[in-house]
Amino acid sequence: MNTTNQPTNPVAIITGGADGLGFSIAERLVRKGARVALFDFNEEALQKAQRQLGEPTFVAKVDVADRVAVGVAVEAVAEAFGRIDILINCAGVTGRTNIKSHEVDLEDFNRVMRVNVNGCLNTFQAVAPHMLRQAYGRVLHFASISGKEGNAGMLAYSTSKAAVIGMTKVQGKEYAGTGLTVNAIAPAVIFTDMVAKLPPEQVKYMTDKIPMSRCGTKDEVAALCEFIVSAEASFTTGFTFDISGGRATY
Repeated sequence: MNTTNQPTNPVAIITGGADGLGFSIAERLVRKGARVALFDFNEEALQKAQRQLGEPTFVAKVDVADRVAVGVAVEAVAEAFGRIDILINCAGVTGRTNIKSHEVDLEDFNRVMRVNVNGCLNTFQAVAPHMLRQAYGRVLHFASISGKEGNAGMLAYSTSKAAVIGMTKVQGKEYAGTGLTVNAIAPAVIFTDMVAKLPPEQVKYMTDKIPMSRCGTKDEVAALCEFIVSAEASFTTGFTFDISGGRATY
């Protein structure tokens, strides 16, 4: 394993990093010595996250579907820290759910695709040149179990996450051998604030599909993400890691 270009204190960009899974990952990486930049559309949550994480955390209000805004924010991170080593794409939307495919509104479908798919591509294209110049980088796209199995009533979301998995496979092959790895993670139901607000019967419906009969935790997701974007994970690329309590077995 070539360790020449591995950073001591890596710089990580996390989209959707102001709260939820993104923030949990940021907390874990900061504890391990990383410097983090959080991109999110919620400015108030960004400011709160920055206070909690402390300096030198970088925050930027960014719509990941806006290619120009992403490019500007990425260059600001590079100028502030001198390099970019990790990209974790957590930002995503579900769109309208509990509707059949013939009822899907095209505008809503396209919005989900812009955020969930174009957003990953926009950030990747902005950070890849930095990673290639330093011959080192770790990219992690958030997919979903729904991208593998398809959740009825969630056409836009399931389609977008399947596209993210396909993107990961392509990018993993294209950049293999450059020092840049590209992987994805496909969670099942993870216990977040959003899930906590759901009716108990709704949570039961979702967890009944999971052999472990429970939701995953944010800490469990963050721990797996930490490994995937670590220097040690140097021989895995183009792969989608499951964290599904046994629901996904392929």
